[in-house]
Amino acid sequence: MSEPTKSDDLVVPAAEPAGPVSLPGQAVGEPSAASGQEPGEAPAATLTKAPADAPAQTPAKAPGKAGKADTERVASLWTDAWYDLRRNPLFLIGALLVAFMVALAIAPQLFTGKDPQSAGFCQLADSLKRPSADHWFGFDVQGCDVYTRTVWGARNSIVVGMLTTTLVVLVGGALGLLAGWVGGFWDSLLSRVTEIFFAIPLLLGGMLIMANFQKGNAFTVSMVMAVLGWPQIYRLMRSAVLSNKHNDYVVAAKALGAGTSRILGRHILPNAVAPVIVVSTINLGVYIGAEAALSYLGIGIQSPAISWGLMISDAQARFLSAPHVLLFPAVVLSITVLAFIMLGDAVRDALDPKLR
Repeated sequence: MSEPTKSDDLVVPAAEPAGPVSLPGQAVGEPSAASGQEPGEAPAATLTKAPADAPAQTPAKAPGKAGKADTERVASLWTDAWYDLRRNPLFLIGALLVAFMVALAIAPQLFTGKDPQSAGFCQLADSLKRPSADHWFGFDVQGCDVYTRTVWGARNSIVVGMLTTTLVVLVGGALGLLAGWVGGFWDSLLSRVTEIFFAIPLLLGGMLIMANFQKGNAFTVSMVMAVLGWPQIYRLMRSAVLSNKHNDYVVAAKALGAGTSRILGRHILPNAVAPVIVVSTINLGVYIGAEAALSYLGIGIQSPAISWGLMISDAQARFLSAPHVLLFPAVVLSITVLAFIMLGDAVRDALDPKLR
């Protein structure tokens, strides 16, 4: 047999190492004891496995660039509601109108330079004069500037609405929280008392109670309407507490030893306060309208105090001959009530999960 022909060997040069690879804690060029490498030899690249308890190394973010998690909006009921409210025209219009009316109540001097309680404010020579460039709303039967009285009348109306709403939320919310959390005898007792108050209409009950006062003012009107208005908030709070008290996070908090005050403050109230806020915002406008009705009937806020309802009551006898005396305070009253109702509707749409 003939020997196989030998061809020229193809020699492939070995790639030179890019540089010494050092382990953590090892200086560059220092031989590794584990590799068995003698000093002076070329360092060999070794692959080592990081210990299990070593912290994971994450790449550093470039300065000035935020990560994706940093720009994402945190999802929660209140953040989502505020996100929706800012894009709701109904809320924006209602909030602007409410802010304007509150500014009228706090600082009427910013909108008119006259004081209706000052001497010489009313002049009989100006009685029932029509609106003009100098007096936008005209004069009433006593020669008083209707614009000035309308601006100053916002204070009593807004104060009555806000004070009544605050009292109703505090009383009804506290009793509803107690009844829903404790249950048993107290729940049954408060529920029966609530049914009695529910049988009394707000306006009719206010008329019966206010008739016993010699002279009504903003505080007495607020107290009367709060006494008649708290059952609605009580029922809302009670039902919200009953629907949340058996949830898993409440049971877990109890198992971990959390106290009653912590559970109510951290877990129950934040989830039960949303419907109360909605109804209270709408009812604030209702209370302003109820105060105007009581003042119109002569048993609410009375002279020398100024109220929109009282101004409407004084102007009704001369509506045909001087409609501007009744028209302007009635329009301002309607806009105020409508603003609070619009605000409440927008908040309800934002906080109601069923509408998402």
